[in-house]
Amino acid sequence: METPQVKYLRDYRPPAYWVDTIDLNVELKETDTLVRSTLTVRRNTDEADETTPLILNGRNMELMSAMLDGNPLSEDQYQTDAEHLTISDVPARFTLETTVKIQPQQNTSLEGLYRSGGMFCTQCEAEGFRNITWFPDRPDVMARYSCTIVADRKKYPILLSNGNLTDSGDMDDGRHWVRWEDPFKKPCYLFALVAGDLFCLEDTFRTQSGRDVALRIFVEHENRDKCDYAMQSLRKSMKWDEEAYGREYDLDIYMIVAVNDFNMGAMENKGLNVFNSKYVLAKPETATDADFWNIERVIAHEYFHNWTGNRITLRNWFQLSLKEGLTVFRDQEFSSDMTSRPVKRIADVRVLRAYQFPEDGGPMAHPVRPASYIKMDNFYTVTVYEKGAEVIRMIHRLLGPEGFRKGTDLYFERHDGQAVSIEEFVGAMADANGADFSQFMRWYSQAGTPEVTVKRAYDAENRTYALTFTQKCPPTPDMADKAPMHIPVALGLLGRDGEDMPLQLRGESEPGPTTRVLELRAAEETFEFVNVPEAPVPSILRGFSAPVRLRAGYTDEEQAFLFACDSDEFNRWDAGQNLFAKVMLRLIRDIRVGTAPDLRPDMIESFRQTLRNTDLDKSFIAQALTLPTESELAILMSESGDIDPDAIHAARHFTVRTLAQALKSDFEQVFDENRDAGPYRVEPEAIGRRSLKNLALGYLGKLETPAVSRFIAAQFQKADNMTDEIAALSVLSHMDCEEREPAIARFYERWQSDVLVLDKWFALQAAARLPGTLDKVKALLEHPDFSIKNPNKVRALIGAFCGMNPWRFHDASGAGYEFLADRVIELNAINPQIASRMVAVLNHWKKYDAGRQALMKTQLERIAATPDLSENVYEIVSKALA
Repeated sequence: METPQVKYLRDYRPPAYWVDTIDLNVELKETDTLVRSTLTVRRNTDEADETTPLILNGRNMELMSAMLDGNPLSEDQYQTDAEHLTISDVPARFTLETTVKIQPQQNTSLEGLYRSGGMFCTQCEAEGFRNITWFPDRPDVMARYSCTIVADRKKYPILLSNGNLTDSGDMDDGRHWVRWEDPFKKPCYLFALVAGDLFCLEDTFRTQSGRDVALRIFVEHENRDKCDYAMQSLRKSMKWDEEAYGREYDLDIYMIVAVNDFNMGAMENKGLNVFNSKYVLAKPETATDADFWNIERVIAHEYFHNWTGNRITLRNWFQLSLKEGLTVFRDQEFSSDMTSRPVKRIADVRVLRAYQFPEDGGPMAHPVRPASYIKMDNFYTVTVYEKGAEVIRMIHRLLGPEGFRKGTDLYFERHDGQAVSIEEFVGAMADANGADFSQFMRWYSQAGTPEVTVKRAYDAENRTYALTFTQKCPPTPDMADKAPMHIPVALGLLGRDGEDMPLQLRGESEPGPTTRVLELRAAEETFEFVNVPEAPVPSILRGFSAPVRLRAGYTDEEQAFLFACDSDEFNRWDAGQNLFAKVMLRLIRDIRVGTAPDLRPDMIESFRQTLRNTDLDKSFIAQALTLPTESELAILMSESGDIDPDAIHAARHFTVRTLAQALKSDFEQVFDENRDAGPYRVEPEAIGRRSLKNLALGYLGKLETPAVSRFIAAQFQKADNMTDEIAALSVLSHMDCEEREPAIARFYERWQSDVLVLDKWFALQAAARLPGTLDKVKALLEHPDFSIKNPNKVRALIGAFCGMNPWRFHDASGAGYEFLADRVIELNAINPQIASRMVAVLNHWKKYDAGRQALMKTQLERIAATPDLSENVYEIVSKALA
């Protein structure tokens, strides 16, 4: 294959031609589809002159005709290749009409227009619109869209596109048509089209200015009873955005469509959001608490994009975090207001540390604003999204809520209707508050996770306490030496009584609040506090105020003290996680040298006290007592040596089992105390009870006695909601007991007609720690309900085994690596986006022992040698091997 071209931020130039309007006429047929587009185009005289050709993007289509200002173009007046239509001699202003034939039914990449079951739908971000018609497929070309859709009336009674419905009619041949017009300019990645036989749940929302907006959620008819929660979430999102940001919805109608075949979670197309069905469909019998939480979060995220992504969009794809980092921050704040703020913060940081920190330390490390890419699809990453949100959160922390709101108000006022860059957003924040963010911008241009080391010194005679911070950022593939970052560090000091001390920095006339934000700017800085009556224990990085690795030199006793006393619930949780991780890392070392593992009694007692603490939120307790996962321990282990999956599994299994044995009666009591007393409710208090009850169930399952397996099977059989049912089945799936297989079979028999519940069935079998799991996964590839063409099924079965079952995937035989490579090669020809996401599991192959390294490298090289390797997979594999 030819080496794919790298695109660089430094090479960005505005387009040579603007498109002011685009009128689409789409005739949907069973074998092929005709798309006629009419563009009104004008030259960008700042970038082009009369010698500059018009170059449009397009692929996988047959050009039927082309007309310039109503005159047909002969074949010698234009050129086409696999990706472009070039017209050399065009006037300064003109109309271009093209007609193309495409085949959505054969589009397994799920980019552009494709079939999902019995419906047509689109996914145009990042560069899918070029699979529909010829167009300058880039986000800074913003046009007003109108779209007429023609289709069979019986098969496709619902025809949707962006904007407002302006006309419709029937045709004599059994077809019908509708016309949609979007009054707002948008880039082509926000275009959407849906056609199908769908049920519609309708509601209305009255905006703060008194307008009534029609709300419609479209799903397949069999799912009509699973839309209510999504509608409730949408209404809450609209109300919250008005109150928190003053943003009112701007169209007459807001629509959501649930689709089974979808590469992403959802897509914020203007006025017509297309969703992966897993983020819309829910009822207590089929969806877990986590599913409900995610539906509310994703519904909100895509709605919030209406202003942070749609009304103000991207100048180029390098600016992706401008919309995604900002909108993730907004959806995190929304979820925090709807549930428990500390628990939400813990959940978000767990994702960041488990996925983004390793990305920062691997071959795909890139800044929040990447400097280059081969395939944009590969940069929908945790760095762009989650770290991007952390960067926004730091701005919020530095400015405070009122200052941040002033900044967003100015941003919306200045840039509505524009395609802008990250500089414009940060500039609005700075200008609205008189702030200097010039150094802060390094968060967008430097990859890697900064490491902050703290040294402490207490002077009892002078009652002063000094903290010296040093920061450094490890080298990444793109940059060896990093400049110091602007890092906000939220700090508190705890006395021996566990109470927060008032904080007074030297030079201040009186004490301030008990939590202060220190701003690190230099490679090394010292902050001295005065009037400190005793040597305190510092609570550093409260609320995880910056995405850094903290090296504070805490002793085990200090960690236990913070775990018991810290008023900042995030740091309280973090202290416990650090303490448990240190204990298990010691166990790993013992196991590797053949020493019998042993769990200290004080850790068991600390665990017991937290479990029985009635003053704490139950969701928080469940988070606090969920031990670091094997994957999280692998990340910590890699900091000082090779990852040993076998020792990690043995150490964690020993820890969990020992806790279960020592605290059996406590877990049984917690389980009994937190049974649901009434019908299932999606409320924070009820979710907390279930999470704590099922945490206890998971620990009891590690006892693996016949009595325990019968007890867990009883919960499975009696459960009246999916949260409890799948929790019990998940515990059974790891147990070698007689109840296991009948429960798995019963679950399938009950839910075989529900595609989303079956994804859970595939995933829990793939994640099982029992011998023979890989053989089971291979057998499930042939199951009639599995399809390699469906991304959700791929993620549920292949993704769960390779990404969520590290002990079995990293078996020393290398069988797991060969299995993954086989699937990646197969997916490469079907759906390159999903293939590249699967192969990324091998990115950290160099952090394992020599034997596993060799086995993983062999499979990476085999993938790299695949004929017709996609750009998506090539980019990931070539960087992993480099």
